[in-house]
Amino acid sequence: MLRYQADLKTLLWMVLTTMLLVALWRAPALSWWLYAPFLYFSIAAAIIAHNHNHVRTWKSGFMNHLTDIWITLFYGYPLFAWIPTHNQNHHKYNNTKPDHTHTWRFWEANSILTLLAYPAISAFYQQPAIGGYLTSLYSRSRRLFYAGVAQIVCLVAWVATAFILDWRKALLYVVIPQQVSLTAVLVFNYIQHVHADEEDEWNHSRNITGRLLNLLLFNNGYHTVHHITPGLHWSLTPAEHRKLEHKIDPTLNEPSLLWYLVRTYLAAPFVPSLRRESMRLAREARR
Repeated sequence: MLRYQADLKTLLWMVLTTMLLVALWRAPALSWWLYAPFLYFSIAAAIIAHNHNHVRTWKSGFMNHLTDIWITLFYGYPLFAWIPTHNQNHHKYNNTKPDHTHTWRFWEANSILTLLAYPAISAFYQQPAIGGYLTSLYSRSRRLFYAGVAQIVCLVAWVATAFILDWRKALLYVVIPQQVSLTAVLVFNYIQHVHADEEDEWNHSRNITGRLLNLLLFNNGYHTVHHITPGLHWSLTPAEHRKLEHKIDPTLNEPSLLWYLVRTYLAAPFVPSLRRESMRLAREARR
């Protein structure tokens, strides 16, 4: 019933996420040996939400709707929200001004302060599109409208039930992991676009090419090819990236996310040679 056999990994990750939550909830005290992996799986749930939104996991519509709800519970936000903010906006405008999530709304700098501020700013400017989309579904497609409402109801019921059972565990094992999931995917979006040239055919996105990160995060590091072919399944992106890698500015193909973070946000403020300017501004300056 799967569209791609590679999504056996998707299902396994979701099962493991669910099992970790159950184990943590039943444990008499906080176990960091379980909690640290659970936070990783919560981040992975955000990537799974993104992938499932672009390429539906199942051939069955009913199974896809059930999976929407399952992912929503761990992602911490209704899955349908990706459609107006990501599919219909971000992929259309790709970090240019009409993009609700564009990285240079208030500043052109790429610093630790802009990185930390971005998730809240981006989330705030996405809300009108989400509300407007759900409202429009009521007149355009009642089936999709009620599917979206079901995601909201299940998410609210999930969180409320957790608080009724044990408010401390609810905060620790439900709310905080959901916030980690939501924040991480916005941070990834920032890193993948900040200081790239959103108007360039090949240099509009930053890629993280390290094997370990892409193994852990379903090849989410290959971002250029994802924007070129959004409907390409995540399992096929490494091969496609290799075909066009030579067309991308080498500075946008980062082998290590950790080194990028350390170099850009910790070392560059003190080592001028490590600083990078906006590729778009550099292009405009050459005109």
